[in-house]
Amino acid sequence: MSIRLRQVALVGNEYEKTEQLLKDILGLSVAYRDPGNRPGIEAGVSIFGLRNFVMPIGNQFLELVAPKDDKSDTSAGRYIERRSGPGGYMLLFQVPKRDFSDYRHRLTSLGIREIAGESITGLESEAVHLHPKDFPGCITEFRWCINEENDDGDWWPVERNWREHRNTDIVSGISGAEIQTPDPRSLSDLWSQLLSVPKRCDGDEWSLTVSAGVTIRFVKPTDGRPEGLSTIDLAVKDPENVLKVAALHGCETGHDHFVISGLKLRLKVN
Repeated sequence: MSIRLRQVALVGNEYEKTEQLLKDILGLSVAYRDPGNRPGIEAGVSIFGLRNFVMPIGNQFLELVAPKDDKSDTSAGRYIERRSGPGGYMLLFQVPKRDFSDYRHRLTSLGIREIAGESITGLESEAVHLHPKDFPGCITEFRWCINEENDDGDWWPVERNWREHRNTDIVSGISGAEIQTPDPRSLSDLWSQLLSVPKRCDGDEWSLTVSAGVTIRFVKPTDGRPEGLSTIDLAVKDPENVLKVAALHGCETGHDHFVISGLKLRLKVN
């Protein structure tokens, strides 16, 4: 296994609406909610004043993180204010266990601080979050997890029964992500060094292919918003029909995309 984009998180303050739109438009189903969403229980993201849900897309995942009770005095709430609204929040990469220490050493050599870490009892997974001031673009996580040799292997941010909640009738995977930044060349260079993959240039766009069929692009802002994760690419069977359904549900749409919770979902035929 090489590095994989395993999960994308968006941040917003319309928890129920976002969940319903993802179900109605893409046929997705919730595989996991932080147990802290249950009354009287504090765990996971809930200790930071947040709630979440995670939905499988093929063998990858899409997560929404939202402030509890729409409070802004949380990391997610401050992120929404800083980016002038909801949108893309995190990219979570799975790396081989044997390479995990190399990634951490590379962080040190590049002067990138770690802001959070996680070690699972039984040595079944380990993760690290990177400081966004040192590694801009979006909040980034690196994680190894057991069963890494399987495309459908376990993933600790969800329960082990996540496969039971998977539906690929409409969308089968996340094939890319786009980060808008004032300096695409410099930011792509930093990402290239840390991920240890080459970058390439196409006009004003720089990109990295992190695994088969998955590309991270770096582009200049076009929507007046500050630096951040602006777009993800979805592999779908019928883009035209998805756009029709999205429009019927009141989503902003374009010729190849629609928007949910401030994140542009670009559709590509799988």
